[in-house]
Amino acid sequence: MGIVAGLDSSPDFTRIVVCDADTGAVLRQGYAPHPLESPEGGRRPSDVDPQAWLLSLGEAAGGGLLEAVQAIGVSAQQNAVVPLDAQGGTVRPALVGGDRRAQVAAADLIDALGGREAWAQAVGSVPAAAQPVTKLRWLARAEPENAARVAVLLQAHDWLVWQLLGRPARRTTDRGGASGTGYWSAATGAYRPDLVELALGHQVLLPEVIGPSEAAGTTPEGLLISAGTGETMAAAFGLGISRGDAVVSLGASGSVMAVHPEALVDSTGMITSLADATGMHLPVVTTSNAVRALRGTAELLGLPDLEGLSELAMKSTPGAHGLVLLPYLEGERTPQLPHTAGTLAGLRRESMKPEHLARAAFEGMLCGLADALDVLRGRGVEVRRIFLLGAAAELPAVQAAAPALFGVPVVVPQPADYTAIGAARQAAWALGASRGALDPHTPPPWQGAAAQVLEPGEELAVGQAVRQQYVSVREQTHPGAFRP
Repeated sequence: MGIVAGLDSSPDFTRIVVCDADTGAVLRQGYAPHPLESPEGGRRPSDVDPQAWLLSLGEAAGGGLLEAVQAIGVSAQQNAVVPLDAQGGTVRPALVGGDRRAQVAAADLIDALGGREAWAQAVGSVPAAAQPVTKLRWLARAEPENAARVAVLLQAHDWLVWQLLGRPARRTTDRGGASGTGYWSAATGAYRPDLVELALGHQVLLPEVIGPSEAAGTTPEGLLISAGTGETMAAAFGLGISRGDAVVSLGASGSVMAVHPEALVDSTGMITSLADATGMHLPVVTTSNAVRALRGTAELLGLPDLEGLSELAMKSTPGAHGLVLLPYLEGERTPQLPHTAGTLAGLRRESMKPEHLARAAFEGMLCGLADALDVLRGRGVEVRRIFLLGAAAELPAVQAAAPALFGVPVVVPQPADYTAIGAARQAAWALGASRGALDPHTPPPWQGAAAQVLEPGEELAVGQAVRQQYVSVREQTHPGAFRP
């Protein structure tokens, strides 16, 4: 079919990959940082002029990168809200990231609708500071004049697609992006404009939600632009995950998501019910603590980096001589213990060695993520293998413990920009569907990610024993807090 491009507009940079539309082979790449000036001493600001995304895009696409490209897919950071006025101008800079200013607004919204369960039933998620619906509530309270001028709401990938198409009257989004807003339900496939009004104080225009293989439009030069989607959905699509697969992401916090044929409504709010980029669903469970527990342990032990912590942990044995770390250093979301602290249990003379604490940190992090997996499994989500993402996935101590603790094969993909690759795959799908060369219900069969596969093997029973040791400490310390 030719060649296609995928664009990943992350919070900090734009990356573009150009791929063969039939095989997915990456032919060339471009990269450029966003030209952002942060007033917060180097930290990413919560207010960003979206023109920075366009400038970065133009620089990344320089040098003829997009020559002969026939279709482009756009993925972008989630939770970024671009408020537009009636003329299509930005009312104020985009609200991005996990905006701490909106924490009070989240609590207000939860109460205004009648509690966490009401929100879970309405849209499959409970408002948090990062979500667009919560940012709208903050805007209405903190900047009422700006809030009153808002006539149209777009997310980052919606806005970029609209700009690439020349700002047409029609504005579009996709199921994946819409499912993270807090005012669109993956279960019903419909907006809840009443929730926008609850948050912002009045109704606005919302982008049309188009199907996974549909095109948002074609540029005057004949370049097809696909629906676009959020970073999480694009990465899942780029990895090639399907039913039976789960993805465990190791960042400062952690997340577990899996492909499922239906939306999951969870009255506790532990599951966020997202849609994916194929027509399926991506239930997500988040932990507040993952790699931050490793970094904290490394600092406590006077180690310079996580590689040193991993090397030390490998000198211990499974179970860390009875030492158990509940890694709830920043409170915890799974289980819901927002005001708790971490716990170190099982201290005996023989366990009070640096290597055992190092091992307990890795096992505690992975057991916490296994709890998140159990939330999904408890709702009937099939998990036959796990993709492990994040820089920490490369650490020997993680790879040694994860398969046995998770109880299934663990896939560690080779580093690549799977988000941009997923956006390119979506472009190839839209291009093929528009020409009648691909089934609009079946994505192009690109080759999956090159990866290392780690099997639980004979260590499975040992892993189950370590997990049970962790569960016992969790139940003794926080009885009844975890109900998968």
